[in-house]
Amino acid sequence: MSNIAYLSLGSNRGDRETHLRDAIARLETPGHVVSVSSFYETEPVEFTDQAWFLNCAVALETAQTPKQAMAALLNIELQMGRQRIQKKGPRIIDIDILLFSDKIIDLPDLTVPHPAMQHRRFVLEPLAEIAPEARHPVLKKTIRELVDALPMGQTVQKSQKK
Repeated sequence: MSNIAYLSLGSNRGDRETHLRDAIARLETPGHVVSVSSFYETEPVEFTDQAWFLNCAVALETAQTPKQAMAALLNIELQMGRQRIQKKGPRIIDIDILLFSDKIIDLPDLTVPHPAMQHRRFVLEPLAEIAPEARHPVLKKTIRELVDALPMGQTVQKSQKK
């Protein structure tokens, strides 16, 4: 049985675009990349004294369970040199599961849908580009509706590259 997982990828260290492209290529191990959004330049949130991020969203078709997929994503981050030194701090790569089909998961080490996705323009704008009609299974709203409900604020703009 196959599932569609929607992922958020981000990088703000080194060659951000190369890191994103490397991570996307590595996603072919746990599944099949169905679509990739444009890359977006985004200002950091929460811990703001750091470089801007380059973000994108990816639709991944996978036969893995959510826990298996999360383990595979954490392994990709580790292989790429991700070090968890500072919470919300600079990182070579960050890969989050936003949605996993219509599943709702609340475990100590995995929460799906991502608990803060509806508040983050840097997550929703790229996701709306590839899956505007995908539904948040808890809030019962489409991604486009979630984007439209966001207050003005965080700067998110399509990168000139890609």
